[in-house]
Amino acid sequence: MKNLIYCGILILLLSSCKEKLDPAKFTNTKWELISLPGLTLPSNAKATLNFADSLKFSGKSFCNSYGGQGEITDHKINVKNVFSTKMFCQETDAAERAYLHALNQVNNAKITDDKLQLLNGDKTLMVFTKTN
Repeated sequence: MKNLIYCGILILLLSSCKEKLDPAKFTNTKWELISLPGLTLPSNAKATLNFADSLKFSGKSFCNSYGGQGEITDHKINVKNVFSTKMFCQETDAAERAYLHALNQVNNAKITDDKLQLLNGDKTLMVFTKTN
């Protein structure tokens, strides 16, 4: 019985340490992509991510503009309703497709030291640096 109490206390302590996402940390922020694991980023174009009020987001995916809606539930962020313009830019096509695919896989995030990591579970999909 004593061990069960200790286990319960340990679980409570560990769950209270879990990082909670605060929508205010996203509101009116601008980010620039610095890493998309497994891909060399194009040197001639940038990808950006800008959050407005209510976790609406927009940006540039190297060539095209895009937008969508973020939502924080159960201390995780979900990305919904992603849309994009459809210009074809041969130099950045592979990076753009990888970027938008990764964006649609996001279900978690971390903000640390002006860096935003967008995650799928614990796997880092993208890393941004704050620009404003």
